[in-house]
Amino acid sequence: VSDNPAGEEAGCGNPGLGWLHVVCDCEATSISGDTGVIHVLESEADLEWPLSKGPNPPYMVLLESSLFTKSIMMKMKNASSRVAGVVVVPKTSQPEFSPHTTCPNENTGVYTETYDHNLAHCNTTVWNPRGNGLSYEEFDFPVFSLKEDNETEVIKQCYFDHNRVVNGSGLQYPLCAMQLFSHMHAVTDTATCMRRSSMDFSTSPVMVCDPLGGYNVCTFIRPYNSTAFGHKENESVVIAAARLDSRAFFLEDSTGAEGSVSGFVTLLAAAQALREATQEAPPTRNILFAFFHGEVFDYIGSSRMVYDMKNNMFVIDLDNVHSILEIGQVAVRSGTNLFLHSDPVSRRNNTVHDEVTNLVKNLQSSTAGLNLSFVETGFSQPLPPSSFQRFLRARAIPGIVLADHQTDFNNRYYESFYDNAAHLNLTYPSNLSPEEQLEFVTDTAKSLTEVATAVARALFKQAGGNNSQVNKINADPKTVTQMLYGFLVRSNNSWFQSSHQANALTYLVQYLLANLTGTATNLTQSQCKKPDELPNESTYLYSYLWVQGVVPPNSTQRESFCVRTAVRLVKAVSPAFDLGDYVSKEYSTWTKSQWKFIKARIFLVASRDLEMLTLGVGVAVLFTSLLVTYFVSTKADVLFSSVREPNNTAY
Repeated sequence: VSDNPAGEEAGCGNPGLGWLHVVCDCEATSISGDTGVIHVLESEADLEWPLSKGPNPPYMVLLESSLFTKSIMMKMKNASSRVAGVVVVPKTSQPEFSPHTTCPNENTGVYTETYDHNLAHCNTTVWNPRGNGLSYEEFDFPVFSLKEDNETEVIKQCYFDHNRVVNGSGLQYPLCAMQLFSHMHAVTDTATCMRRSSMDFSTSPVMVCDPLGGYNVCTFIRPYNSTAFGHKENESVVIAAARLDSRAFFLEDSTGAEGSVSGFVTLLAAAQALREATQEAPPTRNILFAFFHGEVFDYIGSSRMVYDMKNNMFVIDLDNVHSILEIGQVAVRSGTNLFLHSDPVSRRNNTVHDEVTNLVKNLQSSTAGLNLSFVETGFSQPLPPSSFQRFLRARAIPGIVLADHQTDFNNRYYESFYDNAAHLNLTYPSNLSPEEQLEFVTDTAKSLTEVATAVARALFKQAGGNNSQVNKINADPKTVTQMLYGFLVRSNNSWFQSSHQANALTYLVQYLLANLTGTATNLTQSQCKKPDELPNESTYLYSYLWVQGVVPPNSTQRESFCVRTAVRLVKAVSPAFDLGDYVSKEYSTWTKSQWKFIKARIFLVASRDLEMLTLGVGVAVLFTSLLVTYFVSTKADVLFSSVREPNNTAY
């Protein structure tokens, strides 16, 4: 989920023979759009018509998501001269579908030829065996996702009325056609488009592409001065991390229920569970909650934090980092086991090994009384794709990645639009209203609440907290179910609205984390904007956020208030763009193209013969009018002369 996505949903007027509501993927159209005769694909066997037999190419192929497979897409790619575009209708899901690669982020993790070549490129464990790499294919035609069911029916009806193949031959003209618009400004690759963007010396420069990125969301249980960067003497910090973003073939459909939401919701709930315990009995070590942005695109957020720590541009440095606990995919488990992944290479160091062993002990002991167990995977296996790998590239740091899979992913829809609420079995009784669903605690919420409780207790122990406080630490199932409902089912709900009006994921997480871990103050809205003018407030240590608040019963006004919080937004843009190294092998170099609009329309198109006849008649009329005009102009003195009366006429 990107805060500033390359594509956007384009509402383009009323459905019918006209504009449609669409979402596009990363394939561009020509500057004037791409047009083709509509063909509805009902099975893979139907491909023969648009790819070879059909007499009216190019075709605009409409297919349901169950037919959106690597096999079908590659057949159309190989016959792209006969395909003008593809429109996908999200309907029923496939048994498994992952358009990502089998080895995610393989070139930017820690396992390289120099770190341990035996573990590089997923040689020992193929983490995403279902990955077909479709998201990394380049198509010569645009691929759109259609959002509205009624518009799908309009297109199909137009096809059945005008284009349906009967007894091996198409119907007579006019035919139903579709035109797609999604022209992109960027070309070739990142190095080329960034160079072209920097060479525009006009008064109104046009950027053809922008670096992917956004902000990491971070908070410490004990805040540091936000202007004092670098090493902190006698400070030791445990990092608790999760990734925020996900991707799918269609940008707007990348919910990432298991891929990202399960992890960061668990960590948010753990942060809330630790609030009171860390205030009543502060542990000896600090805890940094870090939510990384851009991780699916070669670890943008985590690599940025590591870069800033190495270069004294963050409030702590790598020497302050004691250990790391990362929450990965944790919602699709079979049985009661979750698995603790560690790095076998760094554990060859006795000091690191001993601290990892201690972290494992803290995690396993934290499940007492809960319906789950934490199990080590074994030393022979590398870490799964994780932000922790970027820290290991810089320094041997003890750490664990918590996940629901022992070897390859349980997630059969990794980085796919099928990784949604249904994938996590988020179901609600049919008689509940949306607000009642918001409060309904699902089985998935109960399961993640237990994981969050165990994570919070383990972090408290790892930070040196007093064991007498551990059993008081419990995550709130109501908070977990509200977050799952908001992020995966319906973001426009009263609980999200009470925190913040923005829908961008990063800002929602920022305000939720502030509400869950911060302190409500009695500052007015104007004071909340300028707290430094007050004697007991400091923006060096805290952020001040104005929260919408809830609407009390029998009222129409929200009870808004100001929250004092240690939550900060930290830049998450790849260091490659600061360094000007657009072909970097060390850092992510992903960019997104600029475009003005995305839209589609359907219309009836006449036959080629009728079009040529119309053109011929038009040309004949043009030349006839030119001849008439020429004749009239040459005879103007005769045609338009008037008879004058003699001056000496007498009456």
